Amino acid sequence: MSQNLPPFEQPIQELTGTKGIGKFRWTICALLFFATTVNYLDRQVLSLLKPSLEEMFGWSNSDYADIAAAFQFTYAIGLLFAGRIVDKLGTKKGYAWAIILWSVGAVIHAQAIHIGEGLHAALGWIGLSAIPVSVLGFIVARSVLAIGEAGNFPAAIKATAEYFPKKERSLATGIFNSGTTIGAILAPLTVPWIEKQWGWQAAFIIIGVIGFLWLFFWFRYYEKPEKQKRLSVAERTYILSDADKAELIEEKEKEEKVSWVKLLKYKQTWSFAIGKFMTDGVWWFFLFWLPAYLKDQYHLELTEMAIPLAVLYGMTMVGSIGGGWFPVYFINKGYNSYDGRMKAMLLIAFIPLVVLAAQPLGTISYWFPVLLIGVGASAHQAWSANIFTTVSDMFPKKAVASVVGIGGMAGGLGGVLITKLGGSLFDQYKALGHIETGYTIMFTICAVAYLIAWVIMKGLVPKYKFIADL
Repeated sequence: MSQNLPPFEQPIQELTGTKGIGKFRWTICALLFFATTVNYLDRQVLSLLKPSLEEMFGWSNSDYADIAAAFQFTYAIGLLFAGRIVDKLGTKKGYAWAIILWSVGAVIHAQAIHIGEGLHAALGWIGLSAIPVSVLGFIVARSVLAIGEAGNFPAAIKATAEYFPKKERSLATGIFNSGTTIGAILAPLTVPWIEKQWGWQAAFIIIGVIGFLWLFFWFRYYEKPEKQKRLSVAERTYILSDADKAELIEEKEKEEKVSWVKLLKYKQTWSFAIGKFMTDGVWWFFLFWLPAYLKDQYHLELTEMAIPLAVLYGMTMVGSIGGGWFPVYFINKGYNSYDGRMKAMLLIAFIPLVVLAAQPLGTISYWFPVLLIGVGASAHQAWSANIFTTVSDMFPKKAVASVVGIGGMAGGLGGVLITKLGGSLFDQYKALGHIETGYTIMFTICAVAYLIAWVIMKGLVPKYKFIADL
């Protein structure tokens, strides 16, 4: 059967020196990229509609923070179990169920008011009547979305571990992770137009159904490598070319369930979890609050902020793909995969410091914070591509999704903390008449988080060690 190249595969083969080995693994990478794009399209709709919904329903910043935090908290808990479920069901079935659930969650946002009214009527006696109907309805819809979306990264990282040798995993992760950027770019370019043409409910429905289209291609093209008829012998051999001996032995044995308690005994698990806790909230903040920032501080309307947001998120693709390539430079110089990745991550951790200049230069033009935050967000994507891959560097494949789930839960809880802090600060300083102070505090936290995270991670795992005794 034909093995058509994704558009990015030819230059990647030249970059990695793998021409003639085979190319089907990049088709899998393309599927992961498109799923991640859909994931972030669905996730971004609410933040873009915030100004309209805020005016329509009378939300405060704290109300919006409650809705966003409910998503993040549910996502965090979902990630813990999503990793376990993906490990149990396998990548193909686990990923399919995840995108079905999150697509349903995206669509039911359109019925959030009816959901809230129904819950008030049925369960008001347990105290739900204190929560505004619109807030309650959106909390429920966001929670369903979060449970499904929690499966995306554990499944995608597991698929990457299955289809790529270690030296290519951060590059493949960077490529599929750039789908977060494409989703974030497409959302401000499409959601305002859909809302203007057909209303806010249509924006949730139209964007939500896209995920169901992806399922057709996933079921058609994905199988585990050992069952994949489209994969050549040479490419299958190449995928296993730099696997640890323990990893190769594991592939031949029946995979057994690894308990969370056992995984938490390893410093490698804590290193990943703390790194995610410290830095995921930064990306959540950029994703959920930037439209509000442009509205609050520069009084831009939704249609006016579409281009600045598209430019900002477009910049992050450079970080996602470039960050995935960066450790390859050090690995080719003789560093092992972990040391090369950590060296790259240290350099990346300095880049977000430019966000400290966003507010001072923002008095000149809103384009200065847009571009500087774009650099910081780009650095996050570079960091993200590498921190995910530290898991597949150090853990056998049977535990990868579970460890990613634990770290993802920690990252989600970090996101809850950042979101609630932001909502509280913005309401406080808005009441005082200078909301820009709240944003200055939040940007400072975002700027220094990566260096602190790197120091802790390096302190926990100073040298590479593969976990072979699970």
